[in-house]
Amino acid sequence: MVLLSKDLQFRNSAISQSRNFRAPGRVNLIGEHTDYNDGFVLPVATDFSTWVTIVPLAERKLEILSENFGEQVEFDLDSLDSAPRGHWSDYPLGVAVMLKRAGYQLRGARLTIRGDVPLGAGLSSSASLEVATASALAANSDLSIDRTELAKLCQKAENEFVGARVGIMDQFASCYGQTGKALLLDCRSLEFKLLPISEDVQMVVCNTMVKHKLASSAYNERRAQCEAGLKHFANKLPNIKALRDVTADQLEQYGGALPEVIYRRCRHVISENARVLEAAEALAQSDLSRFGKLMNESHRSLRDDFEVSCRELDLMVDIAMKVDGIYGARMTGGGFGGCTVNFVDAGQVEPLKRTVTQGYEQETKLKPEIYVCNSANGAEEVGRELRDCENAELRNVFDCD
Repeated sequence: MVLLSKDLQFRNSAISQSRNFRAPGRVNLIGEHTDYNDGFVLPVATDFSTWVTIVPLAERKLEILSENFGEQVEFDLDSLDSAPRGHWSDYPLGVAVMLKRAGYQLRGARLTIRGDVPLGAGLSSSASLEVATASALAANSDLSIDRTELAKLCQKAENEFVGARVGIMDQFASCYGQTGKALLLDCRSLEFKLLPISEDVQMVVCNTMVKHKLASSAYNERRAQCEAGLKHFANKLPNIKALRDVTADQLEQYGGALPEVIYRRCRHVISENARVLEAAEALAQSDLSRFGKLMNESHRSLRDDFEVSCRELDLMVDIAMKVDGIYGARMTGGGFGGCTVNFVDAGQVEPLKRTVTQGYEQETKLKPEIYVCNSANGAEEVGRELRDCENAELRNVFDCD
């Protein structure tokens, strides 16, 4: 028997009560700026994740430690409705606030958070953090919350507490993703279908390392333009609740009176929804050439009709399309910087990485970050074993390799 110091006894007790949860980020293969128009999207949950280790506390408080930022914050569970601070802690706090507003009683807990989802890359680090936190808080408090409600609560945390008007896609993919599958999601009904991803293809995300300042204001502007287009069609056609209800024929028949910019914004959304549905069919049939063609068409539409691309994104797509084995490339995310997503033959990943890195750096003097992404399961509990055994005494106690 090994005798533990008081400190080790305390740590042993905390470890025995701890539970670990993981929630993935996501990459959207096709379907950009369709989610807030009640349309269709085709994301994949990735193997970049956020992990939350939770330990129950007797006190009615939340202690939240971020290993990535090296900071700890504390909140009183009986006075959670504090204002956001523009701080990383707004995301887990917002989740707790929304759980409380929904009528769920939370128990005190200490949460330790770490993640490897690249920040600011459009791979949904925020949704990953929200869903991992919500999963941990629900388990710690013995709450039964289905995944769809959990996704909605996490979206509300970002919409109403953090203040970002995001759609449901990110949180939904983080909840429902599955290894080897992409997720076709109807953002209105929240019905979804899991589609197989061929083992012959690899997803590669290339980060331009730029984010232009107008991204946030332009995002809100695009939403307003879509709302203006919707109002026009709703006044002329019955049962039009969102742009996803407008067909290409109706766009041509009734769109002539729209301002040219509004017309192009609507054309992107309407054509993008059609592309997503066709891409889902192509993926189900392992028709990678057809799928890649639709990715390329999506990028052109985002560049020319929705005007949310930028020089760096266009350059990165153009460079990637010169590589042997590339099926398709497009910007992914809100735009004005961020990342491209590439579908490439699994044997051509290294040539793609070299070509994009060299060509992009030569043109921009910026060195891109390139992430090889694999599909992953959605939010899950990942076991209660001790995560790190670096302390020698603990190594002996827990018999870690």
